[in-house]
Amino acid sequence: MATITTKWTLEDYHHMISTGLLDDKSVELIQGDVVEMAPEGKPHAYFSTKSDKYLTKLLGDRALVLQAKPITLPNQSEPQPDISVVQPLDEEYLEHHPYVENIFWLIEYSDTTLKKDLELKSSTYAEVGIREYWIANLRERVLMVFRDPEGDKYMSREDYTSGSLSPLSFPDVQVEVSSIIKKK
Repeated sequence: MATITTKWTLEDYHHMISTGLLDDKSVELIQGDVVEMAPEGKPHAYFSTKSDKYLTKLLGDRALVLQAKPITLPNQSEPQPDISVVQPLDEEYLEHHPYVENIFWLIEYSDTTLKKDLELKSSTYAEVGIREYWIANLRERVLMVFRDPEGDKYMSREDYTSGSLSPLSFPDVQVEVSSIIKKK
């Protein structure tokens, strides 16, 4: 017996949302697949909330920091990164979620989802040209910074456990690693 696999479009996904089909489900659209999202553990919830507040204060009016909100990508994806640092377009976001050109960088907090974030999410973000993607590895307490997307891969990866770094979009800003993730 043959298996039928359906790839969903952004329009299909939005229709499912508008009809209530996905109510009470924690899902996101990744490359045409409706993918279940893992529940947040305590460290995940703590660090993502702390980072949201820290980055909002650090960047001020220069950026909008979104926590677990959808972004719309042209590869039939509408993921909900843990943190999205985007252009502050105010009411324009009534018409659409942030697009690639609105995104400064993304952060995912990973424990049980580390493999998914290193492979599926990384390739999804690189493929559409998101310049910078950070994974806060909760298992090892390491901040992995990916840059230079080429095809569906990032060509550069640097790991941080302390110190500070400047995001590509804000070279004058120093982000303290300990404000994103701390050693155990």
